[in-house]
Amino acid sequence: MSKLGTDLKTMCIRNADGSYATQAARFLGLQLCARQLRASGYNQMRAPMLQMKHVMCLVRQWQNAELSAGTIKNRMANIRWWAEKTGKAGMIPKDNAELGIADRQYANTPNKAQVVDDKRLSRVTDPYVRMSLRLQAAFGLRREESIKIVPSTAVRGNLLYLNGPWCKGGRGRVEPIRTAEQHTVLRDALVLAGGGALIPPGKSYIQQRDKYDGQCKAAGLSNMHGLRHQYAQMRYEELTGWKSPKAGGPAHGTLKGEMRETDRMARLTVSKELGHCRMGIVSVYCG
Repeated sequence: MSKLGTDLKTMCIRNADGSYATQAARFLGLQLCARQLRASGYNQMRAPMLQMKHVMCLVRQWQNAELSAGTIKNRMANIRWWAEKTGKAGMIPKDNAELGIADRQYANTPNKAQVVDDKRLSRVTDPYVRMSLRLQAAFGLRREESIKIVPSTAVRGNLLYLNGPWCKGGRGRVEPIRTAEQHTVLRDALVLAGGGALIPPGKSYIQQRDKYDGQCKAAGLSNMHGLRHQYAQMRYEELTGWKSPKAGGPAHGTLKGEMRETDRMARLTVSKELGHCRMGIVSVYCG
């Protein structure tokens, strides 16, 4: 490992920001940056020496490799974290366009929404995995969130508090508990989990995640992130009164006047409930 790689490793250990998955992804991303900078001739570089010329060197490499705008923006998030930790947060422009990075493009992909009925759910024999799937369907949770959630602390009246360590990027959020069905799912989750997470005693998160994947495969279930797509489309319809474009509703570009404003507000709400910080991502789920 280069001196820069060692510096970045130490920085990651000393600054455990975000969930474990976020920390691991950041570490790997920064180590890749260190290797690419070294290959570009910056052999003696140390972490505090970061300058714009290094940032642009990396951006040009990624663009020459024809990486997607989304991938480059994710990598830039790691670079900004590095800059922040070395006291250079203001060095990098906040707008990626100033670095020549294009906006993300959300392709018109097929509808990935999934519904898991009781018959299909009954094929899942592990009660913890079955409960995680029910929570995903009821609240649009990610797989990690549906395993790490601690129902005894998450439920507060008619609100569901998702703590940062359970969530992608360490970004916690609050979701409304709107229906009797949601309350029922949470009560069942609390009975199963007691005061802990939806992980059996003696098992780690990784072990339960692997159990989740194995149980879904054995039950003939795949792409269970589709439960999150289904939740987003259901919420969009609930908030607007019409189906989302992915579910056969009117195309976003055809809406005018009051309908367009209703669409905008619905997308903001869905984005917030899904734990995203940008409205554009809702197009992936709803069209």
